[in-house]
Amino acid sequence: MARPKSEDKRNAILDAATRLFAERGLTAAPTSDISKQAGIAEGTLFTYFKTKNDLINALYREIKLELADAMMSDFPRKKNIHTRLRHVWDRYVNWGIANPKQRKVLAQLQVSGVLTKESRDAGSAPFVEFQTMIRHAIEQRVFRNDLPVELISKSLAALVEATIDLTVSNRSKAKQYRDSGFQMFWAAITK
Repeated sequence: MARPKSEDKRNAILDAATRLFAERGLTAAPTSDISKQAGIAEGTLFTYFKTKNDLINALYREIKLELADAMMSDFPRKKNIHTRLRHVWDRYVNWGIANPKQRKVLAQLQVSGVLTKESRDAGSAPFVEFQTMIRHAIEQRVFRNDLPVELISKSLAALVEATIDLTVSNRSKAKQYRDSGFQMFWAAITK
């Protein structure tokens, strides 16, 4: 009978992959190095993830879930759309600043060409409430109705990424970048 898998070992593998992918990129981080960093035998890695691509897909889903948890925790559902969107914005910026390796790896994973449809769908699932909020704001004519939900979401992500980059490079202007970035986004999507 096979031994049960350890959540600690699985997490150690994902953490090691995050560190090495952030330092070297996806292709320059072999599974042998990931296993070594995780403190396990290489064969053990393949007990948890059949292939490197399986590991990459699992890591993508894990990071997206962490990001969604950060963005949607304590979400002010009863507040107005501006307050709710600002909550998402601030939480996203905070997560990006606090998790530079995950952020860097997520950017690599999204353009890797390795992600499966199932992983992309699983990565989108935690953001359904956010998408619904945007759709509702469009229907209520708070947001421009000529903008697709997907474009609004991608625009938010792009401006958040710019805000994080600027904040990390010049912490003395963190509040200005955060506020100005959000104001730019809000002005672009509202009527």
